[in-house]
Amino acid sequence: MKITAWGVSGIGEIVPGQQLGDIISEACSAEPNGPLLDNDVLVVTQKIVSKAEGRLVQIDPNDPLSHKVLVEQEATRIVRRRGDLIITETKHGFVCANSGIDLSNVERGYAALLPIDSDRSARRIRDIVRAKLGINVGVIVSDTFGRPWRKGLTDVAIGVAGIAAVVDLRGTEDALGRMMQVTEVCIADELACAAELVMGKSSGVPVAVIRGADPDWFRDSSMDEIVRPPQEDLFR
Repeated sequence: MKITAWGVSGIGEIVPGQQLGDIISEACSAEPNGPLLDNDVLVVTQKIVSKAEGRLVQIDPNDPLSHKVLVEQEATRIVRRRGDLIITETKHGFVCANSGIDLSNVERGYAALLPIDSDRSARRIRDIVRAKLGINVGVIVSDTFGRPWRKGLTDVAIGVAGIAAVVDLRGTEDALGRMMQVTEVCIADELACAAELVMGKSSGVPVAVIRGADPDWFRDSSMDEIVRPPQEDLFR
């Protein structure tokens, strides 16, 4: 298998009310970003999805903690507090810092909230690309999360459409012929990580294309495949 990834240039600043599917279709209709092919995967950052969907809230630009009230409003549960850091569980079931609220790459005086339904956001982009370009792509909405027990940030999927969130390898043989019992691979997170390498954190590239994903991964899916229910979580 050979997988290639590249950032999509020319997207520009996104403002509320814009339709990302239209913008991405136009940007990827020809070189250097396209043309897109069937079974390409589009990875779209949460930030531009939140901007397009109007998930921006005004805050006091002179108070670095003014967004903290939003953190609790967007949370269903406070998991931990340490100084100014708050780990929460969001309405989506994500356990993350500050309910996923972000101030980076957003105009001063505003905070970006997570999309209300990132799966729906991904489906809308997929459907528009299919209608405009006549191809079937997978779409992943990605965001940057920290991880328990490990330093450093990484991108993960917070919304999926047309691409498996998790690939279940239980019941298949490993390279030595042993039957795998527990292996489930979070393909959506792995693709989000790969895309981040070509988008970067400060380069102004909010969309990436990944080509070469296994055709068997393309199917209907949702974040329900990824979010671990509390009864299966050893730490809640």
